[in-house]
Amino acid sequence: MPLSDTFVRQVKHTGAKAGDKHTDGDGMYLHVSSTGKYWRLNYRFSGKQKTLALGVYPAVSLSAARKKREAARELLAAGTDPSAAKREEKRVAARASVDTFQAVGREWLAKSSARRGETTQARVVSWLEKNIFPAIGHIPIADLRARDVLDAVRIIEQRGAIDSAKRVLGYCGQIFQYAIVTEAVTVDVTAGLYRALETKQQQHYAAITSPAQAGALLRSIDAYHGHPFVTAALRVAPLVFVRPGELRTAEWGEIDLDAAEWRIPGAKMKMGVEHIVPLADQVVAVLRDLQRITGAGRYVFPSIRTGSRPMSDNTVNAALRGMGYSKDVMTGHGFRAMARTMLDEVLGERVDLIEHQLAHQVKDVNGRAYNRTAHLPARREMMQRWADYLDKLRRGADVVPLRHNV
Repeated sequence: MPLSDTFVRQVKHTGAKAGDKHTDGDGMYLHVSSTGKYWRLNYRFSGKQKTLALGVYPAVSLSAARKKREAARELLAAGTDPSAAKREEKRVAARASVDTFQAVGREWLAKSSARRGETTQARVVSWLEKNIFPAIGHIPIADLRARDVLDAVRIIEQRGAIDSAKRVLGYCGQIFQYAIVTEAVTVDVTAGLYRALETKQQQHYAAITSPAQAGALLRSIDAYHGHPFVTAALRVAPLVFVRPGELRTAEWGEIDLDAAEWRIPGAKMKMGVEHIVPLADQVVAVLRDLQRITGAGRYVFPSIRTGSRPMSDNTVNAALRGMGYSKDVMTGHGFRAMARTMLDEVLGERVDLIEHQLAHQVKDVNGRAYNRTAHLPARREMMQRWADYLDKLRRGADVVPLRHNV
């Protein structure tokens, strides 16, 4: 006979050592002992007799216990062991309380730190700690929806930092990918979210691209009487035309002067792929002189104030301003445009070699991206021709007008 709410509320332990059992039907019973009243369900699975705990009265009422019984019977009908399902539910719940987005994010930061330089690592940590963790860090990562992540990233976007917002979104995606590997989640909810962010208008950095003006700029650099670190950076910048951040964070451990080669780790590159910069004789000469000053430290161009940090991101631009070049005329990033234009339109170098050396993604006829060593001997010869040409411009000789492609 089924139990009633009144009976369940009033029934007492009779003193039996094993406790008293009061059945409700379909295998469910109320086990009354000296310590309390417990709901239990007897069932068979794979030929074995098993018992499932359904909860403790009065926290779990008679009606609630019956609902749990029906749920267990549905699992049995589907071929699932209710006890195993309950253990998995507890495991998932326990893990959810531990696997918050912040906890998984910090674990990812620690595990992946070796792939990033110290400066990049510090920036990523700062971005997450200041923008993302306060917004969604406390939420179990498995409970996060795409909209939750997007709302957090849009806080950055609303400040006008569109590039930073996209980068932070990318790091959130890497955290989700790590969570998939560790089985904290099954899907990356950030996939495709970049389409919901604003698109920043292409920024064009001021640059000198005419041979005559380039020659004057090179002579101004030679006449510049600033700090030796800054002077060396100014002399190297037009010869290697890497991005300003890659130049200022250059480390001696990345450079082989005997092989005349600089290998920039992928963690420092915009595309995340190692980049090889062949060094012309003129670059090697500048770096050998500088090595006598900064070679005992980590950075090729250290901060003027401390050798433990790289040169400031505004140092080269500040030097250009001191030489009389306003931000509307020339920038540190402008050395890339200078090389791109004159290598193509003046020297007639192969465009694919130029693009490779600018660390732009270049694809073959089958649409596959070339690797970092592609055309390296040809690029090495091109870089030497470029350095020799700049020497001619510096001396004011052989100024060839730009060719206008028709």
